[in-house]
Amino acid sequence: MSPAESSIINADRRMLLVHAHPDDESIGQGATMAKYAASGVHVTLVTCTRGEEGEVLVPDLAHLAAAQDDRLGEHRVDELAAAMKELGVTDHRFLGGPGRFRDTGMAQADVGAGVPDVIRPDTFWAADLLEAADLLVEVIREVRPQVLITYDPFGGYGHPDHIQAHRVAMYASLLAAVPSYRRQLGEAWGIAKIYWGAQSEKRMREGLRRLRASGDTTSFFGLDPEGPLPPFVTPDANISTVVEATEYVDRKLAAMRAHATQISTDGPFFALSNNLGQQVWATESYRIVKGTAVPADGGVERDLFAGVA
Repeated sequence: MSPAESSIINADRRMLLVHAHPDDESIGQGATMAKYAASGVHVTLVTCTRGEEGEVLVPDLAHLAAAQDDRLGEHRVDELAAAMKELGVTDHRFLGGPGRFRDTGMAQADVGAGVPDVIRPDTFWAADLLEAADLLVEVIREVRPQVLITYDPFGGYGHPDHIQAHRVAMYASLLAAVPSYRRQLGEAWGIAKIYWGAQSEKRMREGLRRLRASGDTTSFFGLDPEGPLPPFVTPDANISTVVEATEYVDRKLAAMRAHATQISTDGPFFALSNNLGQQVWATESYRIVKGTAVPADGGVERDLFAGVA
């Protein structure tokens, strides 16, 4: 099937992703976004904050940090736009507009990340859940996606903004489907299939073993392939859907590079690519939480829109 034919078939397919900060989308679902956008699916990204509290990895831009000029958020808006251009995604928005909710930042916790001891009142974590959800309800009713992708309840690793993005996305998906709920926000729309992004335990352990075999014991945070793994790693029995997008991995890596203040090409993400080959970034996994997965080869679903009328 030619790209043009695929675009015609997918013209009525619509996908919505809800993420916390610029760069989360490219790391988590960059290949998926590029693959579906190229096939004619309307891909919409909603980002909940500008990522003002992120660490600045570019020395010449260190002055943008929250503790200095506090202009990192403005810069990351541009990074996100550049990343979306790489992925071919033309519909990307900030929840309530850029700067409506501020990056909460995070603290170290026993497991993953936690909420800082002191947070500003304008942070996303402090936002009223219904107020934030209503902003997303309006987007859902406008875009009318058949597929929604967001985080699991722990936000992958416990970042408060990831957890809040999960809550907002799930609550908004319920409210948007109620015909009598806030009619002024648009005509009710029920999302057919909802997914949480996931990282396969099997693939993670295999990748770590290959790194160790190559003599690299420090990349990817020095994790032991036979030991405990971070909470964002998911047992494969819980993974319903796997999207293979080998032909779009270059676009994903380019999008990640566009987030230069947040992702170092010398860091663990790119160490995986350098040591294992770019195919490590081509496979993205999901847990289905609404709708029915339609298994294909290997007993897992291969298309997020499978079964959608």
